[in-house]
Amino acid sequence: MTNVQGRAKRPASVVWKSILKHWQLYVLLLPAIIYTIIFAYKPMYGILMAFEDFSIKRGVWGSEWVGFDHFARLFKSYWFPIILKNTLVISLLNLILGFPFPIILALLLNEVKNTKFRSTIQTISYAPHFISTAVICGMILLFLSPSNGIINKFLNMLGQESVFFMQHAGMFKWIYVITGIWQTMGWSSIIYFAALSSVDKALLEAADIDGATRMQKIRFINLPAILPTIVTMLILQCGRILSVGYEKVFLLQTDTNLVGSEIISTYVYKVGLEQSDFSFSTAINLLNTVVNCVVLIIANKLSKKITKTGLF
Repeated sequence: MTNVQGRAKRPASVVWKSILKHWQLYVLLLPAIIYTIIFAYKPMYGILMAFEDFSIKRGVWGSEWVGFDHFARLFKSYWFPIILKNTLVISLLNLILGFPFPIILALLLNEVKNTKFRSTIQTISYAPHFISTAVICGMILLFLSPSNGIINKFLNMLGQESVFFMQHAGMFKWIYVITGIWQTMGWSSIIYFAALSSVDKALLEAADIDGATRMQKIRFINLPAILPTIVTMLILQCGRILSVGYEKVFLLQTDTNLVGSEIISTYVYKVGLEQSDFSFSTAINLLNTVVNCVVLIIANKLSKKITKTGLF
């Protein structure tokens, strides 16, 4: 009996010995742990507001409990199907169109032998990532201006009339996604480019000896090598399926394109901060988080079944 108890205690003692042996590393981790607890876990009690008629005067613990009333109000709202549809459409377009571009860019850059040319292309493609969202939106509005925008000037040269791009609700999602690809493609390709650097050179040399073309090497060597990275990034993006950032959408919104541009995050911003309906906005955001978590778990399980690769 004592042997069994001793064996059961061994793992814990081993862990503590490891902590004491490498205590310097855990001290370095301590600021990040404290930061996460204070700013990520401590505010979680605020989700109670989603089930209350929150009052600033009474606080979270003193406000009246209303259960799922705010969720019922959301599902009956005129805007609920609109914001859900717009958020899903933009997210899916980002996933379908935006996800492959960084992979393709990394694969193409990996085939460039001229170091200076490759560095130049990388710098140009990375640059938009460092431009602030406000500046990006200003550039978009200038380029798409019906009076002096470069796009409309080009259309006028072809004999076409100017198009009021930002006034069309149906065009908003395409403007958002295409400009988003331009802005993030280069930066997102870094992780795939780094994964390609770990490809065994012996395999590539053997493929050259066997007479493999570049496309064959990409298909049968490079792509399989970075597949775990691709799957991991895909799972993470699936976990953010309803999390379209509000800044860019909010800055590009107009009264005429609102039906096509209003998404969950902008609706939460307007309801929560502009109308001070904190409980209702918390309920919307909580629903958004729950859906994202469910999608993340499903995507991870499917990935583990299909590719044997997952986050957890």
